Amino acid sequence: MSLQVTSQPKVIYLKDYQVPAFLIDHTQLHFELLADYTQVTATLSLCRNPESTQKNADLFLHGDKDLTLLSLAVDGELLTASAYLHDDKGLTLSDLDDKFSLEIITKIYPDENTALEGLYRSGGMYCTQCEAEGFRRITFFQDRPDVMSVYDTTLSADKTLYPILLSNGNLVDSGDSAEGRHFATWHDPHPKPAYLFALVAGDLANIEAPFTTMSGREVSLKVFADAKDLDKLDYAMQSLIKSMRWDEEVYGREYDLDVFNIVAVDFFNMGAMENKGLNIFNTSCVLAHPETTTDASYQRVEAIVAHEYFHNWSGNRVTCRDWFQLSLKEGFTVFRDSQFSADMNSSTVKRIEDVRLLRTAQFSEDAGPMAHAIRPASFIEISNFYTLTVYEKGAEVVRMLHTLLGADKFREGSDLYFERHDGQAVTTDDFISAMQDVSGRDLSQFKNWYNQAGTPVLKVTDEYDEISQCYQIHITQSCPATAGQSEKLPFHMPFSLGLLDASGSDIELDGGTTSLLELTQPSQSFSFNHIKTKPVPSLMRGFSAPVKLEYAYSPEQLMFLISHDSDGFNRWEASQKLAADIILDLVKRLQSGTQLSLDSCLIDAYRAVLTDKSLDKAMISQVLTLPSEQYLAQLSEVVDVANIHKARKFVRVELAVALENEFLETYQSARLIATKYDPSAPSIAKRALQNLSLSYLMALHQESYLELSLTQYREADNMTDSMAALALVAHSGFEQAAQTLLGDFYQKWQDDTLVVNQWFSVQASDPKEGTLARVVKLMEHSAYDAVNPNKVRSLVASFCMQNPVNFHAEDGSGYVFLADQILSLDKSNPQLAARLIGPLSKWKSYGDARAQQIREQLSRILDSGKLSADVYEVVSKSLA
Repeated sequence: MSLQVTSQPKVIYLKDYQVPAFLIDHTQLHFELLADYTQVTATLSLCRNPESTQKNADLFLHGDKDLTLLSLAVDGELLTASAYLHDDKGLTLSDLDDKFSLEIITKIYPDENTALEGLYRSGGMYCTQCEAEGFRRITFFQDRPDVMSVYDTTLSADKTLYPILLSNGNLVDSGDSAEGRHFATWHDPHPKPAYLFALVAGDLANIEAPFTTMSGREVSLKVFADAKDLDKLDYAMQSLIKSMRWDEEVYGREYDLDVFNIVAVDFFNMGAMENKGLNIFNTSCVLAHPETTTDASYQRVEAIVAHEYFHNWSGNRVTCRDWFQLSLKEGFTVFRDSQFSADMNSSTVKRIEDVRLLRTAQFSEDAGPMAHAIRPASFIEISNFYTLTVYEKGAEVVRMLHTLLGADKFREGSDLYFERHDGQAVTTDDFISAMQDVSGRDLSQFKNWYNQAGTPVLKVTDEYDEISQCYQIHITQSCPATAGQSEKLPFHMPFSLGLLDASGSDIELDGGTTSLLELTQPSQSFSFNHIKTKPVPSLMRGFSAPVKLEYAYSPEQLMFLISHDSDGFNRWEASQKLAADIILDLVKRLQSGTQLSLDSCLIDAYRAVLTDKSLDKAMISQVLTLPSEQYLAQLSEVVDVANIHKARKFVRVELAVALENEFLETYQSARLIATKYDPSAPSIAKRALQNLSLSYLMALHQESYLELSLTQYREADNMTDSMAALALVAHSGFEQAAQTLLGDFYQKWQDDTLVVNQWFSVQASDPKEGTLARVVKLMEHSAYDAVNPNKVRSLVASFCMQNPVNFHAEDGSGYVFLADQILSLDKSNPQLAARLIGPLSKWKSYGDARAQQIREQLSRILDSGKLSADVYEVVSKSLA
């Protein structure tokens, strides 16, 4: 059931914000979960807001057009239809007292709710998703984050079909009722906005563990899922316990209810949701077992469990005033979960992974038609602003505050923020004010990060005076124009710098190895004295700001940094830049018809890293991973998809030829370490380097290495090694072996839906010709379900977002395919449809022929008739 629009939807502006005219002190909800429908009784205790200037305002309650209103009563008196206004947006009531009670009884149809917002059924289980505006699909309500209420929720359902009844807060009553039904009543004492409401009803199994908080309180932790998945919940429980302890130790944040529940749901638009005391998770983000889950997925489970738990304070106890402030909770919490993951695993590798995502996807968002500030000035559909800009760039902005203030002052600032605003809905300005007050620093210019869109560009030059032994660095900052912002003010940002001497050792700066500079002006220069020889600069150590850096490193300097830089991130950075420069040069050669050859400097650099026994295996695998085709496209003024693919493939093969012995030795050494699977950082690093080495060997297209992959597949005791071998064979030229292995894999895992999703993804991301036809055929497979977002992401999104050479086929077939899927999905799940538009929105980056083909498909979508607000907003902005 999607909300369709026939004309341009209304734009909502931050500047128009007004406090709510009414507040809801107490919300009582009663859900009768019946076979054909659900009846919801909402009893609300309302009062006029003393902070509102609208003293005689009407009361407006949001409500979806598909809500059936059964009755409406004020202070116990039933109202007739003439006493209120009911339209597609909600209810309007007039002539109300300063305090009153409102009872609303509605009927809803969860089985028909394919949008997966509000209350719906997933595989026989009732569950909710109310962020951002799903609660208005359940009952009429002031569905806005600055209206916070205490909730009491009673669920009534058939006891046999739905033995588990969950909601927010603590369980205060339960029992049997007539006709085989039972009930459960939950009380949440902490005021919350409607977007944090949740309920679950189903036949679920669970594991349970106790947790003692730092003040000695006992909390019962439970993780629920289908009974068949009970053996896949232990890791999520371990992750939850680690997260709770870490938040106490690092941020002083203690959990505040008697229970904490997590439920795994198969049909879910998002990764997970932080509902107070009842987190609802996509199964892909909570289920984990060595036989079915890869290392990357294990790390994802740990990170997302932590993220949603950390929201208990940074999002729930202190929430956002309006949806323009979304990064207040999401950026801060992503930063917190990034800190946690860095502490649990390799901090350098975590930083690399974060920056890789930022550069590949968020920078692309900044450069596209949907570019927006972290705190946008306007939106049409808030679901479209759950973006990498709000989350990942928002986290980078918080990280910069942490860098500028230092860990101790940042902790003081977060303590003050939570103390001041506990139980409130606030803004990013309130967050910055707390940091400013504890540090005594003026952070007004820093707020430009929240108000200006786009990725800043830093251009760096340097000079060295041998006589005065003075090294100078000159930095200019700028930011490209974005929609509605042609001129940008300078940003305030940290710039971390190290200098290496001729031996590769760090030169002492400010009493350490790294100098923290602060940029505030369009152009600034910095001098370093007593530098005995011309240094090699290590710029932006740890990626101290989310910017594009331009500095004319020579290949020799990059090789030097790869070998000697004490900053692990910048070693990786140098390897990426060296490889990217070489690959993009090869692209130019392909365009001009020049014969290709690989510069030996990359081979030498990779050999040095591969044979450096002092390096962490995780670091080696990161450094030796070539820049992705998507990232290389970001570096190209006009994206030449086919030649980027050819040039990158050429480099892989040449590296494999030159370093065959080293890769084989590395692979065999890793395989000799026979240990029981565990998802610890050292074990993950071992498997990462092993499988990276095998991927280079498979690039040689030799039967012996095919057999090596097949042997690994047959002997694997974990999904990481099994999936790595499967993908390498499936994407190779050994077609018969590929089909045999794909068939074997499906037969083995056909009853595990998450593993089958990986099977779909492997085939959709195959760069060989003919993949689109295979994807279309797979959409008819019995295991595919277009209503399930995980299935759509595993097949359609994997093809369109992870297979550029096929998606951007010259005949435009990939664009037609994606447009077809968007139009189809928009009728059932507008959020999912809108999130698939991204690959089409970057049409200006491609040559004239492809750009025209993409525009035609965007226009076809726009001209198709009725579109949801979600899809309309993204498509119309893409065409602007």
